[in-house]
Amino acid sequence: MKIVCFNVNGIRAAMAKGFAESVASLNPDVLFLEETKLSELPGLVSPYEIEGYQSYWTVSKVRKGYSGVAAFTKKEPLSVHYGLLDGKYDEEGRIITLEFEDFYFVGAYVPNAGDGLKRLDFRLQFEKDLIEYFAFLEKTKPIIYGGDLNVAHMPIDLKNPKSNEHNPGYTIEERTAFGELLQQGYIDSFRFLHPTDVKYSWWSYRFHARENNAGWRIDYFLVSSSIINRVKESEIHNEIFGSDHCPISIVIE
Repeated sequence: MKIVCFNVNGIRAAMAKGFAESVASLNPDVLFLEETKLSELPGLVSPYEIEGYQSYWTVSKVRKGYSGVAAFTKKEPLSVHYGLLDGKYDEEGRIITLEFEDFYFVGAYVPNAGDGLKRLDFRLQFEKDLIEYFAFLEKTKPIIYGGDLNVAHMPIDLKNPKSNEHNPGYTIEERTAFGELLQQGYIDSFRFLHPTDVKYSWWSYRFHARENNAGWRIDYFLVSSSIINRVKESEIHNEIFGSDHCPISIVIE
């Protein structure tokens, strides 16, 4: 099975920038989109559907045109869940879980700590709640966790680590929380297969960052350690444009 995650930074904008062609070239079995920025859920017939896929959407209920995620799948999931335990964080449209026979896929758009780190406490609480949710799921089957996780874990994961030490996405608090999640038994699949590769998945729109490859790796697939040996590929597709992020993919047998 091939799973692709892509922060499109607005589905309408992406549709005008080759989104359909990019999806066709990747041909995923499951496609997860972050930051769709829709104010309302699409109807049964909409320009955001992809032929051959079932789709599941959630949007922010607290602010229009903010956040929002969507999952498309060729194979009907056994179950679909929105948010974490008891639907927490679904009010911001951040998480969809698809249950398949052998694993759960949890797609997420993790909260950003925000300018001046004003949402750092909110972000850290999300990480604690995520660990609790994963412990609940793991009682049944392993997990593949993917999406825009909004953190560069190690210095290798961003172009300018020293100058970004206190910036959102590279604070010691966020990096520590990410490490605590890994300690629960999850493996960063890209770093597992590519231990020394330097590739990024997000670039600022300022200062010609993408042109100069001054980026951050903040999009990940984490995999339960019990199924890491089933992972055959974990890639960052920085040849694909259309957003300030690029897609990432994982292939699991």
